[in-house]
Amino acid sequence: MLLFYVATLVMLMVAAPIGAGFPGEWPKIMTGLITAIAGCLLTVIFVRWDKSRLVEVGAALTSGSVVRLGAGFAVGAVMVAIQCMIVFSSGHVRWVSASDRKFTPVVLALLAYLLLASREELAFHGYPLRRLQRFWGVWPAQIVVAIAFVLEHRVGGFNWTNALLGASIGSLLFGMASIATRGLAVPIGIHAAWNFGQWVIGFRELPGLWRPIIEEGYTAHVNHALFAGYWIAFVAGITLFWRVHMIQTKREMSTSSSLASA
Repeated sequence: MLLFYVATLVMLMVAAPIGAGFPGEWPKIMTGLITAIAGCLLTVIFVRWDKSRLVEVGAALTSGSVVRLGAGFAVGAVMVAIQCMIVFSSGHVRWVSASDRKFTPVVLALLAYLLLASREELAFHGYPLRRLQRFWGVWPAQIVVAIAFVLEHRVGGFNWTNALLGASIGSLLFGMASIATRGLAVPIGIHAAWNFGQWVIGFRELPGLWRPIIEEGYTAHVNHALFAGYWIAFVAGITLFWRVHMIQTKREMSTSSSLASA
């Protein structure tokens, strides 16, 4: 697992300078494209090394992958909506148009976040998570991967508060979605939708379609509401996928018991 993760980091360090030479959203797109392809190749190599199968680490493409990706995106969009409702209901903030809403920037932003989400899910919640789960179980594996996720985001520019309280809960959700759905399509969809949604509503480094206008003196108040909305949405998602996983586990145990007694 450690060797796999180090290899993905090396690919990220190689790809980032290449992408940096492009304008607009293209640095993210190029970095995401290169690292996502590298993540796929590394997954194939390590799976063959272990003499296992891509389906066992959730990285196999199937006829239902696109539908599952769309389902994950819908879940992520609902999570963004939950956060927005909580922030809006707290008051002292409104949104104004941040651009002329041309089609191309939206498509490029969506593509960038989709590729970057693919890279992170392959690097954390595919082969590494599923391999650790096989030997240690769900939550020990989740915690180890979440620590790595936090450290990468801290090195990537997050402060310790956002890394520990933000990235960690994100990793637990994406990991639980991977385990519950036994694939990466759903967590990639959720991850991409969340990041794209944050861009749309103006809570990224560059504003998307809208920009929040916060009343003077209420920045801390809005930030607290934003963080509360984040945690409520993500904890709800973790609970949902944990419940799905438990139902599947009980069903499989029941089936195994029936076959054993037959």
